[in-house]
Amino acid sequence: MEIKKDILWRVYLCFIGMAVLSVFVLGRAIYIQQVQGSFWRGMGDSLHLKYLPIDAERGSIYSEDGNMLSTSVPIFDVYIDFGADGLREKQGKRFKDNVDSLSISLAALFEDKPAATYEKELKLAYKNKERYYPLKKKISFDQYKAMRDFPLVRQGRNKSGFIIDPRDKRINPYVLLANRTIGLSRLNPKQNVGLELTYDSLLRGTTGQRLMRYAAGTYMPVEGAELDPVNGKDIVTTLDTYIQDVAQNALMKMMVNNNSLHGTVIVMETATGKIKAIANLGKQPDGTYIEDLNYGIGKATEPGSIFKLATLLSLLEDKYVTIKSIVNTEGGVKSFSGLRIKDSHLGAYEMTVKEAFERSSNVAFAKLADQYYGSEPTKFTDHLAKFRLNQMTGVDIVASSAKPTIKTPKNRSWSKTTIPYMAHGYEEMVTPLHMLMLYNAVANNGKMMKPYLVSAIRDYGVDIKKIEPQVLVEKIASDETLAQARECLKAVVDSAHGTAHKVVFDSLYSISGKTGTAVTALDNKGYNKGNKIYQASFIGYFPSEAPKYSIAVVIQNSRESKLVYGADVSGRVFKEVSDHIYGHFINNTKYAYTAAADTSMHVSSGMRSDLGSIFSYLNIIYRDSAVSGAWRRMQLVNNSASMSTPADFQTSSAVTPNVIGMGLKDAVYLLENKGLKITVTGRGKVVNQSLLAGTNFTKGQKISLLLN
Repeated sequence: MEIKKDILWRVYLCFIGMAVLSVFVLGRAIYIQQVQGSFWRGMGDSLHLKYLPIDAERGSIYSEDGNMLSTSVPIFDVYIDFGADGLREKQGKRFKDNVDSLSISLAALFEDKPAATYEKELKLAYKNKERYYPLKKKISFDQYKAMRDFPLVRQGRNKSGFIIDPRDKRINPYVLLANRTIGLSRLNPKQNVGLELTYDSLLRGTTGQRLMRYAAGTYMPVEGAELDPVNGKDIVTTLDTYIQDVAQNALMKMMVNNNSLHGTVIVMETATGKIKAIANLGKQPDGTYIEDLNYGIGKATEPGSIFKLATLLSLLEDKYVTIKSIVNTEGGVKSFSGLRIKDSHLGAYEMTVKEAFERSSNVAFAKLADQYYGSEPTKFTDHLAKFRLNQMTGVDIVASSAKPTIKTPKNRSWSKTTIPYMAHGYEEMVTPLHMLMLYNAVANNGKMMKPYLVSAIRDYGVDIKKIEPQVLVEKIASDETLAQARECLKAVVDSAHGTAHKVVFDSLYSISGKTGTAVTALDNKGYNKGNKIYQASFIGYFPSEAPKYSIAVVIQNSRESKLVYGADVSGRVFKEVSDHIYGHFINNTKYAYTAAADTSMHVSSGMRSDLGSIFSYLNIIYRDSAVSGAWRRMQLVNNSASMSTPADFQTSSAVTPNVIGMGLKDAVYLLENKGLKITVTGRGKVVNQSLLAGTNFTKGQKISLLLN
């Protein structure tokens, strides 16, 4: 009996203990769930949820004439969530019904593997319940548009599991054109160059955020949990695509034909300082030329004889000489403290300062500078400082700009020969842009303008900031000095003895400028005969009487270059560029349309504004019978035109329009707005269309255009 009581007591005790423990566990569970639930749920989410950045759409870069120089195009990464509820409901019926047709569509679109392979891979991923299966990366917008209509995909994200992750890819539509100036936009902003770097803070916009859930080894976006980014601003450059194209082609032609190492062409608008073009080309190991460095802004060199303008201005401003003063060049050879300076053409003795400048006498300018500034060198270097040759140019591309080196008597390397050598372009280092600023100031009545590359900041098509021209030096010299300097610069081209006369002189319009042929050391190995090469330069402005543009051309030749002198190399490039600019922008005389009477009727179609502009330019009388709409059909007979809007041009009409005779751009615009799908063969204007004009069509129907 006692034993039975003892056993029961122990059983009861165990039961009570278990009951108490159960109550404690249950109470603790309720406490954690009800009281601490929000804390632990937040802790769990923090381990599986994470905010990741969403890049804003980067702003575009435009030329001043409205062309796009750099922009972002959308590319798409495509993933599939095989754990999506809509994809797995009813034992995966939706997936199984569509996987074969989806595979066929994917194979036809990407053409990278057979449909059977796609089907096998998709079924395996479905079986493994992969939550973020990478189907395809970096597909184009056209491919993305096509994919949206594929089986399964068109049922939406929740039912198909398809996840589209859009991002941007930076492209330069004009490729090589001003490539180094526009710059490159890389994933790491610190690796950007050019305007892409200088204006990066404006172009990149404000980054957004997207909530991502960590699952199956990768992050998946949580739909609806996004903070939208703020898109970047657009910038409008001062560049003109026509001038840039002309400069690039002229430079490329000379570089290739002359086997040069590298070169630059800079075109500046005289009155404002706007840089209208900047071309830079460097030779690569395989013999091709690309825009590898910004030689016009980022490379300082000894300028050679183009620096004589600074010496001339200093001598004239201090009234030590006039351009009629006589200087003895001593046959073209003279020693200064044991170092010999010589002219490229020997044998001349007495000549005027003007003649010395037009013939580019090294001896004359070395001798004059030594005579008047040898004992007062700071007087000369102060002039160079006033010309801002010792300062950064201030151009927009800050990171790429090279710092100039102008010696002063305080420099340890200063010697008795420094002044005569500086006077004709050695023992100083400046960029082509520095020299162009000086020449442009002479052309601009002494007013030195700040060079700049961006004229406006734009947001959604509206200018929010305009950059105005800025004066750096109101007057670099007196009017008397400037008049004499301009006379010398004009003589370089016009005079029969001028170094640029044979190459640059032209009777249609006048050019003023200066040639330069500087001896440089190849690979910094010294100036001995085997290593020295020549840098050819020509800097000037036109038309001489009322300058509109200033141009600097600086080309580094190689030992294999057939042409080496400034006029023969850079002068030819200058002339080709200035001819095109003069013909396109300055000599813009309208020509009257004087065709004889023609009784035959000419019919064409196009935009009303385009046709009206053509008629106005050719002084053709025309009549527009339509009161609205953008499209017109034109009839021209006996030098008189009439325009009307045919019914088949109306966008709402399901009648095929007649696009024969149109350019491709107009034809595509008109037909696509009507809902037709277009295929094109050939080049030129439309000469045939597969759907007859005036016949009815259905939306989405194909039409083939033949161009010739």
